[in-house]
Amino acid sequence: MADQTFEKDLFETSLGPLEITFIGHGSLILEVTGKVIHVDPYAAKADYGLLQKADIILVTHEHGDHMDMSAIESIRKPDTRFIYTAACQDNLQGGHVMKNGDTLEESGFSFEAVPAYNMLHKRENGQPFHPPGAGNGYVLTIGTTRLYIAGDTEDIPEMEDIKDIDIAFLPMNLPYTMTPAMVTRAALSFKPRILYPYHYGQSSTNELVRLLKDEPAIEVRIRNLQ
Repeated sequence: MADQTFEKDLFETSLGPLEITFIGHGSLILEVTGKVIHVDPYAAKADYGLLQKADIILVTHEHGDHMDMSAIESIRKPDTRFIYTAACQDNLQGGHVMKNGDTLEESGFSFEAVPAYNMLHKRENGQPFHPPGAGNGYVLTIGTTRLYIAGDTEDIPEMEDIKDIDIAFLPMNLPYTMTPAMVTRAALSFKPRILYPYHYGQSSTNELVRLLKDEPAIEVRIRNLQ
């Protein structure tokens, strides 16, 4: 059974306290205003049968380590809302499909789907691990607090259009996403107030801290998000 001891951080928002639980890999739980938002649930990182039921399940793309149906079945309720990409409908019907550029108001929060894709890292057949237009990152606005959950992506040009981010989650795992240097470039392109590397596998979080040590506007926080 997966370890059920998880780190948590608490933030004040204009709607009340936001608690973020760091499950691991790309999986998070956000709790605010009495609502529970699960992000990319993955049963390899937790026994989801012991976790809070979801009001919203936010899925960045259809890969099994981001859209794990066993984890989803453990946390869904009759009225759970799903927000996901078009490819996710193959296994999970009834959700709200968002494509890059779409916005959605749900449960008092604002969701914006933004691009998430590879330019450099590709499969042996030449196809990107994450093709343009297939996956989403999400900018989630809670009152006046803005979170950017990037999904599986590289440091793509569209990140320069993302503004006023308080909390960002950027992936750092080769060959599928970014190196510490790529995460650094991504962070410098939109300058979040707080940066969490996530889904980082064996990548060096110390290297990321070193690369951003002279950037006082960005606080790098390392949590157990391998």
